[in-house]
Amino acid sequence: MCRNIKTLHNFSPPATHEEIRASAVQFVRKLSGFTHPSKANEAAFDRAVEQISSVAHELLESLVTHAPPRDRAVEAAKARERAKLRFAG
Repeated sequence: MCRNIKTLHNFSPPATHEEIRASAVQFVRKLSGFTHPSKANEAAFDRAVEQISSVAHELLESLVTHAPPRDRAVEAAKARERAKLRFAG
């Protein structure tokens, strides 16, 4: 699993197009093994990012939950605390 891909479902405010696209880029980078594709592979890389972004938008719009939306600031604070514990001394 890519550690840089973040959960985007059930947040208030909802995930932005930029956040969804950034996750798609990370996913395609992981699958392809390229951080920056060569000119020969750039079109395929970009096409994959756009297709995955589109599918991710559809997925996030169609998911249903009864849980209250999570607060981004609270989740970020929890992540910082976990990182502090993980990388302490």
